Amino acid sequence: MIITKDHIGGMGFLLLSAFYGYYAGDIPLLPGDEFEPFHARTVPYALAILGGVISLALLLTAERKAEKRLRLNNYDFALVAKLLVLIVIFGLALEWIGFLLATVLFLIAGFWLLGERRTKMLLMVSVPFAVGIWFILAKLLDIYLAPGQLFVQLFGG
Repeated sequence: MIITKDHIGGMGFLLLSAFYGYYAGDIPLLPGDEFEPFHARTVPYALAILGGVISLALLLTAERKAEKRLRLNNYDFALVAKLLVLIVIFGLALEWIGFLLATVLFLIAGFWLLGERRTKMLLMVSVPFAVGIWFILAKLLDIYLAPGQLFVQLFGG
């Protein structure tokens, strides 16, 4: 059997959809909502089913030619590992330096790992993007983003 990128992607998407659908059952419902046609679990179930159908379609229509075979020798797994470590550091830094600063530093470090070395470009891309995401989450969607322990200790709560 020849395994291609489409097969790997389809299987990954199928697993993701299956887990998403399974854990959608853990979403709590208000009393009496289980009898309603639309409730908190409806959209997650629909997305899980849609994702499963699309991933099955991808698996069934994937090319099975020998020249499309998956080859792992052209991938930079060291870079992937560095980016995964960076994501973990970002998650740990959120509590201490806050969303905005952690996001800016994460983006700068990520772009630097990917090869961008111009300081001006790193700042011109990272800062507006992080501020924009912060504005959307904190101001438009009214989601509380903790300022971080460093900010609280320096400037008070």
